[in-house]
Amino acid sequence: MKLYELLKAKIGEREAEAFIEILENIVETRLNKKTAVWVANEDFDKFDIGVARFKEYIIKWMVATATGTVLLIVAFVKFT
Repeated sequence: MKLYELLKAKIGEREAEAFIEILENIVETRLNKKTAVWVANEDFDKFDIGVARFKEYIIKWMVATATGTVLLIVAFVKFT
């Protein structure tokens, strides 16, 4: 409001309103661009967490499969 009042006194009411509107549009556009980048970063963080959970899942099942395979080999060797 202070900027509007200062501009109104210097360049007139209509020009001050037009300038403030242009300024608001520029700020809003830049804010939207920044918000889009932040959202993309949040999505990447969620993806990163998903990848970490998937790696844990795969490692767990690889260990279980390897253990089962070793036990089957030991049982086969012992009983044959």
